[in-house]
Amino acid sequence: MNNILFEGIAPALITPFKNGEVDYQALTKILDYQIKNGVKNLVVLGTTSEASTLTFEEEDKIIAFIKKSVPKGTKLIIGTGSNDTLTAIRRSIDAKNMGADGLLIVTPYYNKCTQAGLIKHYTQIAEAVKIPIIIYNVPSRTGFNIEPATALELSKNPYIAGIKEAGGNIQQIQKLFHLLDGKMAVYSGDDELDFIMFSMGAKGAISVTANVAPKQKCELFDLIKKGDMARALKNHKNLYELNKVLFCEVNPIPVKAALHHLGLCDNELRMPLTPIEESNRKILAGVIDNALK
Repeated sequence: MNNILFEGIAPALITPFKNGEVDYQALTKILDYQIKNGVKNLVVLGTTSEASTLTFEEEDKIIAFIKKSVPKGTKLIIGTGSNDTLTAIRRSIDAKNMGADGLLIVTPYYNKCTQAGLIKHYTQIAEAVKIPIIIYNVPSRTGFNIEPATALELSKNPYIAGIKEAGGNIQQIQKLFHLLDGKMAVYSGDDELDFIMFSMGAKGAISVTANVAPKQKCELFDLIKKGDMARALKNHKNLYELNKVLFCEVNPIPVKAALHHLGLCDNELRMPLTPIEESNRKILAGVIDNALK
């Protein structure tokens, strides 16, 4: 198997804003909350971070700030995907030079490509940057699916260390585990399916829910790894409603409202995202309080 970039839970961090700017005081509180609750891996500038609305300068400052703020040994996986291969290469090299342990690279979106083009896209990035890459399959956002056979072909590249699977197709997930067994790590990218994917051998999860319940998500993975399925199932059931409500509106609208509820940041997003509907906010608050009690 290609070198495993990380094992366990990696929260897909939000970007806190205040008066239109990145709020580094709030970011400090969010990082402290994660580390105190057992998190050892962080995904920075992924979908949940509203990266599509950040400038490259803002992204670089966020990476540098997080790098100096977390304990030594914390794995930083930086999102550097683009629908332009050359831009993805440039941003990947920038992230590497700033100390990234690995990269999370979403499939090209809007212009998309063929499966053959996808293989060339990822291969060129991998050979240019030469640090571990997790390819990211999320068809609901990109309109493009990484076929299991394509993931198998990409696993032959030693720098392509894993796939974040967020397609939600159980049949495809089963085929993916079958084809990649012993060849490349699979990570859950859908909080509702973590229990199933951990049970099938996923090496961890890149999680939205872990922003809110990092301790519980880490415990779920550890329990399944130890084979304590009864306690793991109880943990999963406790998180069931939270996993669902955090996607009652477009991510990261609910999770940012959740962290505001916990007192970790303002409930401020960048357009075109707008704050959560009041009816959903009330439901979310109740679910959070119940899950974390």
